Amino acid sequence: MPPLPSTRLSFPLNSPLFYILPSTSLFPNLIITTTTNKNKILIPTMSFSSSASSPSPSSISNPKEPEHPRDPEDQELLLQQVLKYHNQTKHHFTKYARGPHGLDWANQPNPFRRYVSAPLLPLLHFPTENQNPNSSSTQDPLYSSLFLNLPPPKPISKSTISQFFYDSLALSAWKTTGFSTWSLRVNPSSGNLHPTEAYIISPPIESLSDSSFVAHYAPKEHALELRAEIPSWVFTNFLPKDSFLIGLSSIFWREAWKYGERAFRYCNHDVGHAIAAVSMAAAGLGWDVKLLDGLGYEDLEKLMGLEVFPKFQIPSRPVKGRFPEMEFEHPDCILVVFPNGAGEFDVNYKQLSLAISEFSKLEWKGKPNLLSKEHICWDIIYRTAEAVKKEIILGNTFLVDPFQSSGICSEGSYKGFTAREVVRKRRSAVDMDGVTAMDRNTFYQILLHCLPSGSRNGGKQKKPLALPFRGLPWDAEVHAALFVHRVEGLPQGLYFLVRNEDHLDKLKKSMRSGFKWVKPEGCPENLPLYELDRTDCRTLAERLSCHQEIASHGCFSLGMVACFDPLLHDKNMWMYPRLFWETGVLGQVLYLEAHAVGISATGIGCYFDDPVHELLGLKGSNFQSLYHFTVGGPVVDKRIMSLPAYPGPDVDA
Repeated sequence: MPPLPSTRLSFPLNSPLFYILPSTSLFPNLIITTTTNKNKILIPTMSFSSSASSPSPSSISNPKEPEHPRDPEDQELLLQQVLKYHNQTKHHFTKYARGPHGLDWANQPNPFRRYVSAPLLPLLHFPTENQNPNSSSTQDPLYSSLFLNLPPPKPISKSTISQFFYDSLALSAWKTTGFSTWSLRVNPSSGNLHPTEAYIISPPIESLSDSSFVAHYAPKEHALELRAEIPSWVFTNFLPKDSFLIGLSSIFWREAWKYGERAFRYCNHDVGHAIAAVSMAAAGLGWDVKLLDGLGYEDLEKLMGLEVFPKFQIPSRPVKGRFPEMEFEHPDCILVVFPNGAGEFDVNYKQLSLAISEFSKLEWKGKPNLLSKEHICWDIIYRTAEAVKKEIILGNTFLVDPFQSSGICSEGSYKGFTAREVVRKRRSAVDMDGVTAMDRNTFYQILLHCLPSGSRNGGKQKKPLALPFRGLPWDAEVHAALFVHRVEGLPQGLYFLVRNEDHLDKLKKSMRSGFKWVKPEGCPENLPLYELDRTDCRTLAERLSCHQEIASHGCFSLGMVACFDPLLHDKNMWMYPRLFWETGVLGQVLYLEAHAVGISATGIGCYFDDPVHELLGLKGSNFQSLYHFTVGGPVVDKRIMSLPAYPGPDVDA
């Protein structure tokens, strides 16, 4: 995501407070009004009341009960907290969500968490380029091949674990210009701030540890920090052979330092990016990945050793001061990594949770380093994080569906890069050239890889079966409204990708009645892409994405639209961050696809929420826009010099 000059902008008195969108056949001279009157914003407000006539999403059926269900009144209060956060952190034409008035560079958070005095276990390094492209025994598969089938699984070893982290969460390069030097990573992050931390919970690995262990991944060193040794029966009793766990957590302060209250959204985007990065790296080794989503928040906290952090007392309002306890890590999720084709296996969450409860008694090594001297606490972030804490769900079924290959319509669009070349050379574009165009079949091929169910041979898109979406245990809830700017053979205009076809009728009824909903010319039969309206929407896309030219200067941009209010009411408020995870996984696919076809992409977290809904005709909050993205030809800043990831310069920033 390109850095923004500020997270809260003020308009001069002579700034226009309304915008006339480009005239089109469907919405001529549509005016999105943002005029103010006695401090009242006249943008239509979103209603968060649940309509009795609104059907539940198709993916919600027979939700399992938590072990200790909350009181219904408490549930409603927590849900209202989530909805309050979502509404309060929307950007509007006349005001942005609350954030710092400037960047406090003296207190920029250290992007590298370290556990001081914990034993450091160095990992191996690998060349990015394929050293022998003509060899049939090359170790790194082609990027595009992973979407067709996974290679035979490799055994867990120091070498494969090293490769796994090197291709998912490691540094990818250093950049320098003038007196500034900063690192980049394989997994992207909002503003390159990297709130996501990773842990491995593993059986013994020769040359790393003689016993089962928990370790924190240190990307700057490309090494594991040994946190604790654990009983081996954790793996023999509860998980399949040759498997291990990856834990992801978030440090909200890293994002909030720059983005203020909206940071909770961005942290969860980054969790999704990390889930997809882990899934792609695992796929290259013949491993599959699945979210262990039946565990509760306290299980995750114990499993990753995050009880070491003191409890943070949330203030009643935003405050500035020294709050080292605010640098705690919020446990997000646990992923199980296991050999492809391992067959069905079940996870007894109740027994596993009982075993994890013993982790509190382990001897945990290392003390977390301090990231900043002073902090600003945006209290609504931490109240919302409390509200979405998930309880253990008893009776939750763990299913591993067979791998489903993705559709193919233009295999020749890919440049023959290996998986490592794509994931390690991926960069977030900071500007687009406004010239590069994309072939129509390339556009369709990229979108085929964005579908959750792969090539279904006539079946509907709904269930996550294809890479990397198959790691998510819920049916697809996120769709894409596309602004097509420069796709040769495809008219400019507004299009819509339906990623869960059970939602199609509801989407048609919820959106503007004049939309066409017709398949564009040459569109593959198994790609549920629809043309809504033909128009030059470059200015429109730019204005909706906080006036950023990058949204109009690419081949196409998009807004990710998620099923929202019915999902939170019917399933639970802990689905709120998971919706952002799904957008992050989808965004990671767009990043990798763009690089694989020779261009670039970037996520856009700054956009005007309700004007996007108004454009689409969405009323109420059954659907909400949660993430924007752009794909196109990048502009390279020649003033910035690239340096190798390892060994890097001796700096923390």
